[in-house]
Amino acid sequence: ETFTCWWKPGSDGGIPTNYTLFYRKEGESLTHECPDYKTGGPNSCYFNKRHTSIWMVYIIWVNATNQMGRSMSEPRYVDVTYIVEPDPPLNLSLEVKQPEDGKPYLWLKWTPPVLVDVRSGWLTLQYELRLKPEKAAEWETHFAGQQTQFKIFSLYMGQKYLVEVRCKPDHGSWSQWSPESSILIPNDIKMKDTMVWIFVAVLSSVVCLIIVWTMALKGYSMITCLLPPVPGPKIKGFDTHLLEKGKSEELLSALGCQGFPPTSDCEDLLVEFLEVDDSEDHQLMPTHEKDHPTQSMKPTHLDPDSDSGRGSCD
Repeated sequence: ETFTCWWKPGSDGGIPTNYTLFYRKEGESLTHECPDYKTGGPNSCYFNKRHTSIWMVYIIWVNATNQMGRSMSEPRYVDVTYIVEPDPPLNLSLEVKQPEDGKPYLWLKWTPPVLVDVRSGWLTLQYELRLKPEKAAEWETHFAGQQTQFKIFSLYMGQKYLVEVRCKPDHGSWSQWSPESSILIPNDIKMKDTMVWIFVAVLSSVVCLIIVWTMALKGYSMITCLLPPVPGPKIKGFDTHLLEKGKSEELLSALGCQGFPPTSDCEDLLVEFLEVDDSEDHQLMPTHEKDHPTQSMKPTHLDPDSDSGRGSCD
């Protein structure tokens, strides 16, 4: 609600020179002189609340006058809304957080400056913060937007960090940096994280050793278990193990031939092809040979000592 203008005097040739500031508001023809040359310090003009209007463009220039004459600076067009520089944020606090299922981080919180009325929405502030290890030369800067808290990851454990924050309106200028706040990042957080990774590494090594030891004992069996061979075609119901063991009875049984050599059922089938002649004059012969005796019979000599003659089949 107030603003101040400053200027730098030019070369005056050693002649005493008087500087005066004049202004007028855009759309008005009336010219006004600076209301306060003292509050802002040397070569300045201070505009109090009564002389400050927002959403209004000021046309401002400075006249330099001495005994040699007068000169005027280039006019400066100023909208108060675009030159606002708020006070730095307040109550900057730092805290190290360690979530159970995540990495540790630095949590920063602050409040807006008292003189900025952010609740009514007349002015909206944006924030920027910077931090660095205490012995580092360069700052690491982060833009936080309109939020008044921020999380910083990727911290160096055991280091002391310095943190500052500043703010600016949407169309204004950045404030000064807030006073430094510091915090020491403890080492025990790193130890916890390291112990977890060590445990995971040891557990993985034990599992790998068990797998290697099992494969060494089982050998080909382990490979066969992991990559079983593709079975070849085989007769349904045929068991190759029976053939390897030499059990022909079980093998033939699996093929459907019950009993080998032929059992009594097979012998009954053979009877149908034989005839038995029980007479004394003929010997046992096949049926088709009986019907054609001349094809297979040869003459034989009779033994006079025998009571009856017997035929012989060749």
